[in-house]
Amino acid sequence: MSEWMKKTKKKIVLWVDTIKDTLGDWIVVKADYYDYNLLLVIILLNCFGLLMLYSTSAYRAQADMESDMFYFKKQFLIFLGSLVLVAVLSVVDYHKYMKWVVPLYIASNVLLVATKLIGREVNGAKRWIYIGPISFQPAELAKLATILFLAVVIVKVGYLMDGLKAPAIVMACGAVPSLFTYVFTKNLSTALIIAGITVMMVFVAHPKTAPFVGFAAAVVALAAVLVAVIAATMDVGEGTFRITRILVWLNPENYMSGDGYQIMQALYAIGSGGFFGKGLGNSTQKLQALPESQNDMIFSIICEELGLFGALIVTILFAFLLYRLMFIAKNAPDLLGSLIAVGIFAHIALQVVLNMAVVTNAIPTTGVTLPFISYGGTSLLFLMAEMGIALGISRQIRLKN
Repeated sequence: MSEWMKKTKKKIVLWVDTIKDTLGDWIVVKADYYDYNLLLVIILLNCFGLLMLYSTSAYRAQADMESDMFYFKKQFLIFLGSLVLVAVLSVVDYHKYMKWVVPLYIASNVLLVATKLIGREVNGAKRWIYIGPISFQPAELAKLATILFLAVVIVKVGYLMDGLKAPAIVMACGAVPSLFTYVFTKNLSTALIIAGITVMMVFVAHPKTAPFVGFAAAVVALAAVLVAVIAATMDVGEGTFRITRILVWLNPENYMSGDGYQIMQALYAIGSGGFFGKGLGNSTQKLQALPESQNDMIFSIICEELGLFGALIVTILFAFLLYRLMFIAKNAPDLLGSLIAVGIFAHIALQVVLNMAVVTNAIPTTGVTLPFISYGGTSLLFLMAEMGIALGISRQIRLKN
């Protein structure tokens, strides 16, 4: 071996040792367990999502962007980058970056306010901040920041959770990003998801169940009364556009040429799919008939092309993903890891349920994407960050001999 090769090898060894010494406290080198089941279902959902995204968006991308791969390529590149992020976060000790949680929480709220001031309006909504050609949706960061921040707060006040003050503090911490999301970005669906995450994390940490059951019953009763009053006293065009959405939800066929057009087209897609669907790529509703088919309404195209069978497969995949998150939450090495996993579980569960409920007209229309499947780079990036954190927690699970 030449002298140059010896010196080069020595430098490389020294460089690697320096990195190990620097990051040694951050990286979990030894692991008794790694949730490969969660990793597998994440990859399956993303691959299925890319397949359906191309099938759904190819025609519109060719017509509007002169490339049938336009949406697919952007999503695929973000997916590849997200895999790197998952790989990094899955080997990092999640305790080490908890000191950055408070600045992250503050920054997410500041960015929500900034969206109102410097955000760019797209499709009638100002929810994105543009930095050159890159667009960024602060509400997606707010979800992750809220999960991590609430987990830290609950751990700090945990022994007081059986009273009123501590739960009120936690609820207030979750209410701030939820309120900011609604006020400054007009994004009701994301605001509700953040509020739902907050309630579920407090519910898990609180020793009593009865108050939450009573609260849920009161919310359902109030919502039913509100809907009944709106249906009896108002008509489309009166009041806010959210009232219009409730009226359209109750009788979409009466407004199919106007505000009910999108949901009726989605229902046509679902109904025409049957059990096994028309076949991959054979949707007719995606051919300019169904607005936002690659975004909020992609589940209806899944039902049209793959039928009830395809919808069941997707639902089973999501159910398995949630089951793995429950397993991690139950077996996490400490309360902090459990609460983070619970928050991630709540986020995925709420978003999946809301999206499927909207597409099937079980609830009024609101803009919420289907995780890992709908088109959206910011959403995918932060969802995958959450998955990396969950995998990192799983690596610290200690198996009993």
